[in-house]
Order: sequence, then structure tokens, then C-alpha cells
Amino acid sequence: MQWALAILTVVAYLTLPLGSASFEQQLLPTMLVGLAFTLLAIFGFRFVQGRSIWWAVAYVAVQLPIGFVLFSLSGAAVGSILLLVVLVSQSVLLLPLPAAAVVAAVIPLVHLGMDWQGGLREGLGTLGATTFTLVVTWLLVREQKARAQLAEANERLRGYATQAEELAVIQERNRLARDIHDGVGHHLTVVQMQLEAARAVIGTAEPERLDAMLATAQDQSGQALAEVRRSVAALREHRPSLPEALQALASEATEAGVPTELEVLGRPRAIRAEVDESLFRAAQEGLTNVRKHAGATSTTVVLDFSGEEQVRLEVRDDGRGLPATPGDGYGLTGLRERMANLGGRISLDPVGTTGATLTVVVPG
Repeated sequence: MQWALAILTVVAYLTLPLGSASFEQQLLPTMLVGLAFTLLAIFGFRFVQGRSIWWAVAYVAVQLPIGFVLFSLSGAAVGSILLLVVLVSQSVLLLPLPAAAVVAAVIPLVHLGMDWQGGLREGLGTLGATTFTLVVTWLLVREQKARAQLAEANERLRGYATQAEELAVIQERNRLARDIHDGVGHHLTVVQMQLEAARAVIGTAEPERLDAMLATAQDQSGQALAEVRRSVAALREHRPSLPEALQALASEATEAGVPTELEVLGRPRAIRAEVDESLFRAAQEGLTNVRKHAGATSTTVVLDFSGEEQVRLEVRDDGRGLPATPGDGYGLTGLRERMANLGGRISLDPVGTTGATLTVVVPG
């Protein structure tokens, strides 16, 4: 806008020699006073803009009488009116809107020296021009401010999006760290314990006992490797659905020696990623403990979507049942903590004289 006003100022100055057909012009004084007005309008305006309101008031207070003198010397030339119109636009940029409106209303008074009919006609025309300039400049300023505010809002939104992305990355890292701790960490701990025990008795134990320890360590290391593969698969774009993941888990348990079936009740639906992962971990822990402790001949995993606001998972076996004083030997502590974070619950109950059922219910 500054460049547009500067160009308009120069064009108005160059038209000053054209004068007016009704009044005599003093050419040299006109061009000198016009040059002073033009220089102030270009360079003085830039100097004042952005400073305190008093600088703006002083600028307008100087330019307004110069414009009146120029109008008189130029013989009411059109160029002098154009320079005063430029002053109206600058007033909108420098002063509050009411003060700029006062400037626009004062400028038509340059016609007071004419006869009342001609002065009234010309004054009304000039008032219309200054009012139009006032409104258009104010609309342009408001649009510029709106664009600046929109750009600032977009910048804030980009910042919020970046923060949300970083938070999502942190949450995903925490989830993977928890999964690695609960899965791989558990299996590697068992491997370490078995290897330490084997080393402790390697010189005195029977070969069968050592072989059993090493077999357990080998089994646990295989499960740890499977955990790593699942974690890597979780980072890929496509992840299997919970029923598919549980079916794969049941197949692994069957291959490990405990025939396992999966039953899906209700219509499967999309659930939160953390709920999906927690149910998978619960089934994994339950099947691991059945294989290690229950002595079962068959196991059933039930995934129940029948509830509208919850999902239920059961791991049922026909093994030796619960001990007389059951503790957390089934790894219930970690599962309880995981489910508590989701607002769910977990229980381990006997089934008749043999067998046990691990039940997990979570909102979903």
C-alpha cells in the first residue's frame, strides 16, 4: 500500500501544472509547495509510520495546511485534490478511524473561498471522494490485519500439530518400551535364570537335568525372538487385527504342545490401539502360563465383542487348576497394572476340580 500511495502522490504532483480552467495558477510557487508536500508524503510518512501517535498527529497537522495552501496556489488543480486524498489514506494508516474521519471531513473546506453554489458543489464532490477513500483504505487495512491474524493462527496450528506429532511419537515409544519390557524382558529373564542355574550345577547335575534347563532357555529365547518380530511388525503400516493376532498366538501354542482354539463371539469392531495391545498381551501371558504351569491338554481363548461398551477375553484350560494358595505366579501383577491403566479388570478363577480361567474385561 505504501508503494501505491507513493506512486499516486508522484502522479498527482505531475498533474499540478494542468491547473484549472476557472482559476489562475501561480506555477512556480505551486510546484515548490507541491514538491514539499510530495517529499513529506513519501519520506516523512515512512519516517512517522510505526512511531507514537503524536508523530502521526504532527505529520497530519503539517501536511493539511500545506495541502490547503497548495490548493489555493494551484488554482484548484485536480492534482492538489489528489494529494489531499492521499493524505486521507495516510491518516487511516496512522490515526484511529474517528481521527481519520475528521481529516476526511475537513478537506472539503478548501472550497470555502468559492461562490457558495460552486463551493457547495465542489465541496460535496470532494467530500464524496475523501469518504470513499477513507472507507476503501479502512477495508484494506482490516483485510491486511485479518490476513496477518490468519497467518499467525496457521503458524500456531502448525506448532500444535508438531507438538501433537511429537506427543504421539513419545506415546508410541512408551508403548513399545512397555511391550518389550513385558514380553522380551520376561523371556530373557527366564533365559538368564536357567543359564545361571545350569552353570551352577554343570559339574554335579545329571545330563537330563541340564538338558531340561537348556531346553527351557532355548524355548524362552525363541519366544523372545517372536516378541521382537511382533514389535517390528507393529511398526509397519499394516497390523493384523486382534482376532488374527490371537489366531496366530493360538497356532503357536498348539505347535508348542498344548492344543488351543480361538472363539470369537459377537461382531468384531475397531478398538483403541492400547486396548488391542493389552488384550493380546493378556492372552499371550495366559497361554504362556498354561504351557508352563497348568499341565493342560487343551486350551480355549475366547474373544467376546457382545458387550456394547466392553471387550472380554478368556483363556480357559483343563489343567491341574489353581494352587491352594494362589499368588501372582501367573504374572498377574503386570496384567493388573496394564488393565488398571485402561479402566479394566482381571480375574483368575478355578473351573470345577481342574482347570482355570483367566478373564480380562476392558472398556472398548
